[in-house]
Amino acid sequence: MSEMTYRRLGDSGLVVSVVGIGCNNFGRKLDAEGTREVVDAAFDAGITLFDTADIYGAPHGTSEELLGAALKGRREEAVLATKFGMNMEGLNGRDFGARGSRRYITRAVEASLRRLETDYIDLYQMHEPDPATPIDETLAALDDLVRSGKVRYLGNSNFSGWQIADADWTARTSGQTRFISAQNRYSLLHREAEAEVVPACEQFGLGLLPFFPLDSGLLSGKYRRGEPPAAGTRLSQDRYTPWLEEADWDTIEALTAFGAERGHSLLDVAIAGLAALPAVTSVIAGATTAEQVQANAAAGSWELTAADIVALETILN
Repeated sequence: MSEMTYRRLGDSGLVVSVVGIGCNNFGRKLDAEGTREVVDAAFDAGITLFDTADIYGAPHGTSEELLGAALKGRREEAVLATKFGMNMEGLNGRDFGARGSRRYITRAVEASLRRLETDYIDLYQMHEPDPATPIDETLAALDDLVRSGKVRYLGNSNFSGWQIADADWTARTSGQTRFISAQNRYSLLHREAEAEVVPACEQFGLGLLPFFPLDSGLLSGKYRRGEPPAAGTRLSQDRYTPWLEEADWDTIEALTAFGAERGHSLLDVAIAGLAALPAVTSVIAGATTAEQVQANAAAGSWELTAADIVALETILN
């Protein structure tokens, strides 16, 4: 197996592993011991990017707490990314919806730093746009955090192409710190990001961090057309039955064959194929076991050839 590869995030100097760990299972499906097992496996596999959010975990904030505890003694080895901007009502008091405001951001970052037990965040991301707050107020507040040393770099999540462009223009013209990354839903089955988000990232120098790269398991290789899902798998729940029936099985099967011809699994194709597409820097994949971490890392170590990419794009288009 090849070793983990690393890339600069967008046109910044921040270097991250081509596969990252999505930490939304910490404090939900995983307790402290399970979290540490996943973090240990990630470090062993050469993964450096850990992506969480203040809203992850039950109750909210638990993911940050468990991740912070698991990183004790090796914080400097990790690129720690978290997010703010979704409804934290019940933890931070009454939510007025102004989650891009200076007041909210100042409180949110301090709460995340406490939970993560660190004095700085490598990548602080706005989890979703706040249409009620001017983007220049949001960027000014975030710029202050960078200048104070509490935050190293800034990113956005769930922004549209025009919002990425607007934020970049605003930051450049006002001399404020720019976003260096965009985190959006993106997989070989779910490709809406290619319409506007990918071109915006390329134009303005942002690295794209896809989430849901396995499309909730459809690209994991666990499911087959016309076959009932195995007991205990995520999609074995009755509410997913229509979703499974309506899945794009033609594409899934074509991607499976593409991988098999090259000695790789569908999961390998899902992660490595996505990592080979324009603007993508690191693929954010969740994991609940060390084995899943190892499989994701191994998938990311496959570097597609130019001919592979042409063949892949033929399937996708």
